[in-house]
Amino acid sequence: MRSLEQVLADGIRDIPDYPQQGVVFKDITPLLADHTGFAQVVEALAAAGTDDDGNPVVDKVVGIEARGFILAAPVALALGAGFVPVRKKGKLPAATYEESYALEYGEATIEVHQDAFTPGDRVLVIDDVLATGGTVEACLRLIRRCEAEVAGTAVLLELSFLPGRKRLEGEQLSSLLTV
Repeated sequence: MRSLEQVLADGIRDIPDYPQQGVVFKDITPLLADHTGFAQVVEALAAAGTDDDGNPVVDKVVGIEARGFILAAPVALALGAGFVPVRKKGKLPAATYEESYALEYGEATIEVHQDAFTPGDRVLVIDDVLATGGTVEACLRLIRRCEAEVAGTAVLLELSFLPGRKRLEGEQLSSLLTV
C-alpha cells in the first residue's frame, strides 16, 4: 500500500496559469479517480473527527462548496455522521444564516440552513484547500451562530505561503499536505 504522502503526490497535479495568469491551480481530479488513494484520504480526513481510540466524536460534517462537498460527504459516512453543505449565497432552498468574508477583490457570502444543526452538535469542517482562511472562518461563524460546537477543521491541502493557519489561530486545524 502506498503511503498517504505518495497518494497525495501522485493525486494532486499543478495546473499553471489557471484560472488566471500567475496562479497554480491544485487539481485533485486524479486523486478522486484513484479509488484506493481517495479512500486513504477520506480515512485520514475522518481521523480529525475521532478520539484517540478511533471512535467518532462528531454529529455532523460540513463541506464547503464546492470541492469540500466531494471530500466531506464520504467523511461523514465514514464517521456515521450527517453531512451539511455550506453553500454560496442563494443556493439553499430553505431559511438560511449567511456570513460574508473578504476576497482579494471584493466580498463573498456563504450560507447554511438555519435548521442544519441541533444546538450542541459537534461539527467537523472539511475543505479541500486552506489559503487565506476567510471561507473557513466564515463557516465557523455560521456553525456557532447555529449554537453548534466546532470540533475541528481538516483540509486536504494547506498553502503555507498564505495566512490561513494564522487567521484560524486557536482553532483545531489539521491538514494532510502543506505546501
